[in-house]
Amino acid sequence: MEGLFHSAVSVFVFDNSKNNNLLMLQRRSSKKYHSSLLWTNTSCSHPKKNESVLKAAHRCLIEEMGFDCFLEKKFCFSYHESFSNGLIENELDHVFVGNYSYPPVINTKEVDNWKWMSLKKLIEDVNISPNSYTIWLKIIIKNYLTKLNIK
Repeated sequence: MEGLFHSAVSVFVFDNSKNNNLLMLQRRSSKKYHSSLLWTNTSCSHPKKNESVLKAAHRCLIEEMGFDCFLEKKFCFSYHESFSNGLIENELDHVFVGNYSYPPVINTKEVDNWKWMSLKKLIEDVNISPNSYTIWLKIIIKNYLTKLNIK
């Protein structure tokens, strides 16, 4: 089964209120059709028909985490991955970064749990427990971390 090439959005929200650059992570719901119960970036989705990637990024942040904030597009990358359930992701992922300093109000249909984590700890944990994280987050951590341009 060949996956069709399509757009996706990945949102990274940081709490830099104390200048510690903590990243808000979510653990995907057990009801997700792939990568369920894996930790990933703050929110991620696919644009709907005729929806811009920026609007999709804001929509998924609101739908999954219960808040919105200013988002800046940082970069795009593509990846192709086959999953154990036979699904294939063939995506052009548009990556956005924002700042927010409060706990989210998660949508439990989309998100199982959430936490703040420093990038240093995240990099260490991805290396120690790679099977706990989504493929796209691991790709971003490994190849594109400097492009997030965290201030």
